[in-house]
Amino acid sequence: MANEDKKDFNAMLHDGKGMPKFQIITDQKSIERYGGDTMYFAPPIDYDKIMKRVPYGKIITIGEIREYFARENDADFTDPITAGIFVSIAAWASYQREENKTPYWRTLKAKGELNPKYPGGIEAQKEKLEAEGHIVLQKGRKNIRYYVKDYENILYELK
Repeated sequence: MANEDKKDFNAMLHDGKGMPKFQIITDQKSIERYGGDTMYFAPPIDYDKIMKRVPYGKIITIGEIREYFARENDADFTDPITAGIFVSIAAWASYQREENKTPYWRTLKAKGELNPKYPGGIEAQKEKLEAEGHIVLQKGRKNIRYYVKDYENILYELK
């Protein structure tokens, strides 16, 4: 995102834009990729609510949240594009608030990867995760990325 200091992310967080909603997709490649044709769109505030549930010492991935929303709403999958955007909005909204913070740093991308779109970027997320006892690994030489070691073993289970 750009111009974060000029945006009201808490207003964005509470703007549901007609969500939740469902959409039937007809593109065969997408149907094969996502395992069905019923796509669910969760509002931004729902991502924030899930992210707040993740306790100290645990982490979650955006994919886990998407799977949970699809399961809970009898959809085949949750839209991946809005999921990434809304998780970032939840992070920036928390960063802008004085109270009722969301531990957004515990929400990772696929395969336990840190999210460069969070406030302070990779360094800030890495620092917060390491303060909670997680080990962050650097992978790659040219396209350097950061991952939480053995993230599968510390996933928070959504019920």
